[in-house]
Amino acid sequence: MAVCLVHDAPGVTRAQYEQVHDEVTPGNRPPPGLLHHAAGPTEDGWCLVEIWESQQALGSFFQEKLQAALKRAGIGGQPRIFEVVNTMQP
Repeated sequence: MAVCLVHDAPGVTRAQYEQVHDEVTPGNRPPPGLLHHAAGPTEDGWCLVEIWESQQALGSFFQEKLQAALKRAGIGGQPRIFEVVNTMQP
């Protein structure tokens, strides 16, 4: 079952986002299991939304790559994760 991750990160900058993104997805190539990725600035920081094919795929990526990269970039916080019931594409 697909899951969605939403990380609304107050205080995070574009530079921090790009540091992590470049480290964990070199060449802007999606990791196994990632279906969609969108990120951008908010009024007070940065927001990232991803859809993964499964909780297992997300968990593996987080433990193997993302967790350490976030720590090195000084990014904390707890993302929201929920089951995806529907997606639409034109």
